[in-house]
Amino acid sequence: MNKSTLLTDLSAAFVDLAARVAPTIVAVHSDRSRSSGFVWRPGLIVTAEESLSEEGAFSVTLPGGSTVAAQLVGRDPTTDIALLRVDADLSPSPIEESPLAVGALVLAVGTEEGTSTAALGVVSRASGPWRSLRGGEIDARIELDLRLRQTAEGGLVIDVAGTAIGMVVFGPRQRALVIPTATIERVAPKLAEYGRIARGYLGLGLQPVTIEGSEGSGVMIMSVDPQGPGARAGLHQGDILIAWNGEPIRHMKLLLSALGPDSVGQPVTLGLRRAGDRRQVALTIAERPAT
Repeated sequence: MNKSTLLTDLSAAFVDLAARVAPTIVAVHSDRSRSSGFVWRPGLIVTAEESLSEEGAFSVTLPGGSTVAAQLVGRDPTTDIALLRVDADLSPSPIEESPLAVGALVLAVGTEEGTSTAALGVVSRASGPWRSLRGGEIDARIELDLRLRQTAEGGLVIDVAGTAIGMVVFGPRQRALVIPTATIERVAPKLAEYGRIARGYLGLGLQPVTIEGSEGSGVMIMSVDPQGPGARAGLHQGDILIAWNGEPIRHMKLLLSALGPDSVGQPVTLGLRRAGDRRQVALTIAERPAT
């Protein structure tokens, strides 16, 4: 088999991969924003939360080119997953968990005004679970080396076997990332049921600080919600938190990781410094208000 035939077969294989997933990909429209999404369940569209406007009407352009209104079911900024509802008869896209190795070829499939788009690239990084800058738990870190259209964000990533393994989004510095299937299947059902993902709430505005002495670092309370658990526990503006259940607070990531969905209703003991004195304060973590 000559090189020309090999390249022709490879090209045809990628065309077939994109064509297979295209009927489940939709274009998502919000105020001054265009992105992609995919049919997760009948009548339900998963898309990239960051690509949606904060308010206004939403609509979806279907694979055939017709446009229908969409209702926001829920959104989770920490994992970049949003869920829309549409009144349309669409077949869901089967997404599966599939391990990807560095160097593996993938295709990111989106749509623009009802016309499919695709970007070919490789997995440039594949590692274990990580936490987003907003505190969301992502089940695997998968970075892609490809040029992603703005309108393709929220589309599907498929491997060379044709398996849809997650949603493509923009990460820091516009790097293409995958929100893996495991994360989508953990977050989307909760959005469908509750409209949001519960997060822990202290009712405190915090700022990292450097502390003289043995502690080294902590976080200073810059503001206190008068209705929050911090206020009820007697915390004051200017207090410096230095420990969480006896563990030193060396950076803000510790607090973000401790305020996940399972933290709501849990008691915690905070070590702090106030005017040079060390104290311990007990409080119960609340659920972050919807607003």
